[in-house]
Amino acid sequence: MGHAGDVIAELTVDHREVDGLFDRIEHTTPAGERQKAAEQLTIELVRHSVAEEEHLYPAIREHFPDGDLIADKELADHARVEKLLKDLEGLDAAGPEFDQLIAVLKAEVTAHVYDEEQNLFPRLRQACSPEALETLGDRVRRAKRFAPTRPHPGALPSSQPHHRLLSAGTGLVDRARDFLSGRGE
Repeated sequence: MGHAGDVIAELTVDHREVDGLFDRIEHTTPAGERQKAAEQLTIELVRHSVAEEEHLYPAIREHFPDGDLIADKELADHARVEKLLKDLEGLDAAGPEFDQLIAVLKAEVTAHVYDEEQNLFPRLRQACSPEALETLGDRVRRAKRFAPTRPHPGALPSSQPHHRLLSAGTGLVDRARDFLSGRGE
């Protein structure tokens, strides 16, 4: 899918791509193909989460009276997903643990996406000008290009002042590892 537009359109496209990857994992038989789909799912979820943490949640904090509470809840959701993604690393796609973990991960991600699309995004559209939403979309796209591609639970707290620098450095290392291993192709 093409990526463009405001932050809401950008993140919604990401959500549909993730839905497609879950479907691919669930409906693919060869373990090797399921493993590749799970690796791509991990890459997309990590990049998406980092971009939201760097740009969307600060905007929520700024524009919503209850923004701190909402952003903290969203960050907690991300932490749970990142832990699940870390647990998924190294699991054999042919094993029963893999299917169980994918089911838990899908439930967690689906609930998070539903909440964003039904509650957060409509409020954001009301709180921000179209220009601000476009600018956020550009920032999110840029952040995803440089974001890590592997889960690093607890390694990059979004409250840390140098989060963006650490994220970009970690992203560079992750992409180099991906290139050398052929992960995400």
